[in-house]
Amino acid sequence: MYSQIDSNKRKTTLLITIFLVFIIALGWFIGDYLGYGNGIFLFAIVLSLGMTAVSYYSGDAIALASTGSQQIKKEDNPYVFRLVENLSITAGVPTPKVYIINSPALNAFATGRDPEHASISLTTGIISALENEELEGVIAHELSHVKNYDIRLMTIVVVLVGSIALISNMFFRARLFGLGGRRNNDREGGGQLGAIIMIVGVVLLILSPIIANLIKLAISRKREYLADASGALLTRYPEGLARALEKIEQSNTPLPTASAATAHLFISNPLKSGGITGLFSTHPPIADRIKKLKEMM
Repeated sequence: MYSQIDSNKRKTTLLITIFLVFIIALGWFIGDYLGYGNGIFLFAIVLSLGMTAVSYYSGDAIALASTGSQQIKKEDNPYVFRLVENLSITAGVPTPKVYIINSPALNAFATGRDPEHASISLTTGIISALENEELEGVIAHELSHVKNYDIRLMTIVVVLVGSIALISNMFFRARLFGLGGRRNNDREGGGQLGAIIMIVGVVLLILSPIIANLIKLAISRKREYLADASGALLTRYPEGLARALEKIEQSNTPLPTASAATAHLFISNPLKSGGITGLFSTHPPIADRIKKLKEMM
């Protein structure tokens, strides 16, 4: 369990580092090499930060409302509430607000910018279909997302993705309207090396939104693996979550209230779309997650 946790943390750090290097390289290419200055770069960062601040502080309420989640109190469902309460004590985090989605789909998600502002939502389908140890595994997985600050991390990632998309868009709009930059004379005569840098830079600008989203999805998948391992460590029973994931995969029931904007929050892809390849999925294959959990037993 500990080796899985360490491995996934290292891989997330590496992906974030690649992300930062990529956005700095784009900023240098447009601002310094092409001579547009740092205005495009700085404006894209500021605008993306402003847009993301709204989702950072109100994104949890939007996600809960859009998925049809209804908050419950202890007396509404003592069984579920006590599971969340006991696991929160074990994890050393405040008990999050508990929500229920009236749906036969087997799914759950956590949201909130930190443990003090967290919520966990479970479908009625997953509550009725799973045994005690299995539901514990699911709740522990979601609590691990809260404890590992995954929502905050993904918010930072969204800022980076948005910045890259804005930089790319603004550059091509500037070119479209004939607003060219001014390169230095030594760069104008850069010969073959200058031509190579120009070609590589333009290709990266064209592909940058796709590359940024692929990195975002890769980070999302690594955080799912991390939450699996952290959840197993919390319950000391990896088999519970493994069995829960097997039932979730077998059910294959989509959640109608979920959307592409909230899909990454859930323990399993709620859209259940078979047309999306693993490369473009917000979740790693369930079979692989089950395999890793069984290796911990």
